[in-house]
Amino acid sequence: MLETIQAMDAGALLWIQEQVRCPALNPLIELYTNLGEGGLLWIAVSLALLLRRKTRRAGCLALVALLGCYAVNDLLLKELFARPRPFLTVDGLEILIAPPNSWSFPSGHAASSLAAAGTWLRTLPGRGRWVLLALAVGMALSRLYVGVHYPTDVLAGMLAGLLGSWALCRFTGPAYDRLSRRWSWLEP
Repeated sequence: MLETIQAMDAGALLWIQEQVRCPALNPLIELYTNLGEGGLLWIAVSLALLLRRKTRRAGCLALVALLGCYAVNDLLLKELFARPRPFLTVDGLEILIAPPNSWSFPSGHAASSLAAAGTWLRTLPGRGRWVLLALAVGMALSRLYVGVHYPTDVLAGMLAGLLGSWALCRFTGPAYDRLSRRWSWLEP
């Protein structure tokens, strides 16, 4: 069963390399995927959300989600599964960015992107939250395009991020609301 999944993952990456990659798009996607290193893009958006009272809760909870995501995904799950990166095991796969030196499963970019976006979906008003979700999904998919993750890595990272954001909003959101009544700068 694992061999079948591995073969499907490898086949999908080679198909993306041969059928989807476009020399005109490559620099843009390389730049975008690099903005996700260490959750940099999502941290910056979260910090910007802290500036307005109306979005402060969303920014604060997203930062907590990113921290929790890093702890669970990068420090625990990647070490537990220790899956090699696809460019080390898939013959003919060429990567477009500098090779990451961490394990592959689950994707940290996908997890952090969806942890932040999932939090914003639950805490921000208006249509802008859907744009942030689309940017997060795009970040996750960029990891396939540049050849540094298997599809199952990205899928697992996305699910981990969404599950983490749900749990955070469900269990930490009420605590934030209690604190915000004490500390007026946190109030929406």
